[in-house]
Amino acid sequence: MRKFKRILFLRAIFLLGAIFGVAWLVFQQLYLYAILASPIVVWLLVLNFRSQVRTYKELEEFAEAARYRDFSRNFPLDYARAEIKPLRSAFNDINAVFRKINTERETQFQYLQKILEVVNTAILSYDEVSGKVMWMNDSFRDLFNIPHLGTIGGLSLRNKELQDKALSLTPGKIDRASIQTPAGKLKLQLASARFQTAEGTYRLVAFQNINEAIDETEAKAWQKLLSVLTHEIMNSIAPISSLADTLKTRLEDLPYSEDLDDIRLGTDTIKRRSEGLLKFAGTYRSLNKVSEPDISEIAASTLFENLYQLMEPSLIQKNIELDIILKDPQLKLTLDVSLIEQVLINLLLNAIEAVKEVAEPLIKLSAELVQGRAHIKVSDNGKGIPADLLENIFIPFFTTRKNGSGVGLTLSKQIMLMHKGNIQVQSSVGKGTVFTLVF
Repeated sequence: MRKFKRILFLRAIFLLGAIFGVAWLVFQQLYLYAILASPIVVWLLVLNFRSQVRTYKELEEFAEAARYRDFSRNFPLDYARAEIKPLRSAFNDINAVFRKINTERETQFQYLQKILEVVNTAILSYDEVSGKVMWMNDSFRDLFNIPHLGTIGGLSLRNKELQDKALSLTPGKIDRASIQTPAGKLKLQLASARFQTAEGTYRLVAFQNINEAIDETEAKAWQKLLSVLTHEIMNSIAPISSLADTLKTRLEDLPYSEDLDDIRLGTDTIKRRSEGLLKFAGTYRSLNKVSEPDISEIAASTLFENLYQLMEPSLIQKNIELDIILKDPQLKLTLDVSLIEQVLINLLLNAIEAVKEVAEPLIKLSAELVQGRAHIKVSDNGKGIPADLLENIFIPFFTTRKNGSGVGLTLSKQIMLMHKGNIQVQSSVGKGTVFTLVF
């Protein structure tokens, strides 16, 4: 910097000296010498002008680089003129600082982005004014099967219910909702936040799938309730059944009379109903007897072949077609074979019941890998399940069949939760039902 100041000072002194010298020659009427000295003044003026122009160009280039955030540019010092070197050195220092800041910001952004990508929460960010979607993570794409979204308004074309819920959220508050998705109806926890930058105001919406957590909690609650109920029912009814059996035996030894006949009939009814209640309680006790799964590997084709052999007589008798679909014949499944067979048999029996009044009954059994997770589907073209009943089908005791126990689907869900998976259902009245086992 001192050298730069010295050069400027010397140029200024030389220029002033040359001007005063020419002026003095003119004043002394030495015009010839004045004309000969004039090029020196012009040369010094041009030298200073070019120096200023070069400085301005350097500033202009730096400003342009800053405008386009091109902080990777380097201003060479080796062949720079003395008066430019300090300026270029300062530019390089500024660029180095900005590069460091940009690198740190980029690292933080990448770090934050990776965190948001790996979390199991669907996240969507959009501009509140224009509605333009600024960012959404893979969890959002996977959960709602939306690969791309330009504006928040475009969400209505894919999932109107989801859009309405997202727009109605109050920033800073948490809400819960059941929303229909391609994977079935999911229970979601929703949260929203508003933030402002120099570019505008943005909204961040998070959708957390709490379906499995709620299902697991509900399953444990039902298990405890069933355990208490069956214990109390069996403890209360067993003595009544035994007493009724004893009374019936003693009454049979007494001589016949009309009064005793009525008592015998009443005693027989009490015994029969108490035995029915004991059998009922014993059925639900099975819900609490599912042991830990014995996990092993089995080919999907083998599992389906075993099921087909088991169900074939019933399918042929009822003239129902079973279509087995395997996109990958080599697909391997890791599960408890006996427990999953029990689940699939129950689903197939339900499907058989659903298609019994259909003109061309069809049941499909398929398996595939979806994003690294095994999916087994049992679908039918039956009468379907009404929306108001769909929420209740996994609740113990709930059944729409006259001879149903209401245990099958509850037990199936419990088995899937033991496999760290879940069972999903999609149904449309008059079109059919699809049950999906997700491992």
